[in-house]
Amino acid sequence: MNHHHSQPTLDIDRRLVTTGAVLTAVGAVVAFSGMAIAAVAVFSAGRRMIRAMDVPPSQQAAMKWRQAKEASLAGVQAWQSASDAQNGSLSR
Repeated sequence: MNHHHSQPTLDIDRRLVTTGAVLTAVGAVVAFSGMAIAAVAVFSAGRRMIRAMDVPPSQQAAMKWRQAKEASLAGVQAWQSASDAQNGSLSR
């Protein structure tokens, strides 16, 4: 007895696979277009907001940096003054 068992074959509907691939590609193009439009809208809004500012962001950053440096220097001076006062009172 010679029995040959045939391997099961995978029967794929090529039309469905092709349709799925085409819909996926179309969906990707639509999604990319939506992201591009949203990015342009956000970028444009940001530019309008910056143009409407009284003080440009670069000047605001420079002012804040100066304020931070001055505050840091004031803190160091206060620390040193307190330290000197404490050391002076301990030595007496």
